[in-house]
Amino acid sequence: MKKATIGFAMCGSFCTFSKAFEQMQRLVDNDFEIIPIMSRNAASTDTRFGRAQDMVKKAEQISGNKVLTTSVETEPIGPKDMLDLLVIAPCTGNTLAKLSNGVTDTSVTMAAKSHLRVQKPVLLCVATNDALGASAQNIGRLLNTKHIFFVPLRQDDPVKKPNSLVANFDKLGDCVIDALCERQTQPVFE
Repeated sequence: MKKATIGFAMCGSFCTFSKAFEQMQRLVDNDFEIIPIMSRNAASTDTRFGRAQDMVKKAEQISGNKVLTTSVETEPIGPKDMLDLLVIAPCTGNTLAKLSNGVTDTSVTMAAKSHLRVQKPVLLCVATNDALGASAQNIGRLLNTKHIFFVPLRQDDPVKKPNSLVANFDKLGDCVIDALCERQTQPVFE
């Protein structure tokens, strides 16, 4: 019997995809059903971290489900009660800004809007170089938004990238349990 159904949405912080896939696999290994979601950029951009088609294939192999890549595919998430939790990992500064300001123009932001419409939890696993800069206001606003939770954040390179924060991906599993219980894992900043 499956514990819960989790939407696992990925945005374009390509350097963290290996960590995200590792956590997706851990969730599957712990009997969670995973519905993979990728933004258009995540699903179609080849980078030095890998080819897009390989990333889509990996998400589908881990989850056993087709990757949702369009707003049309993710809009029914709320009305059809498809998920217990939506995880956005990685969640970029761009997606933070969109969520904070109610912009719904990607499969990931549509998934979040649809899921929040039925007052279910969204867990953000942030990875952005401007978290302590331009994205700080968006993080602050989202910390104060009902049903939105964060995986604990830390500076990944305070000397070379002083504004950069990355979620502690290794804590994602524990944060999933907390978010399903509508609880913020503490501390938020490590």
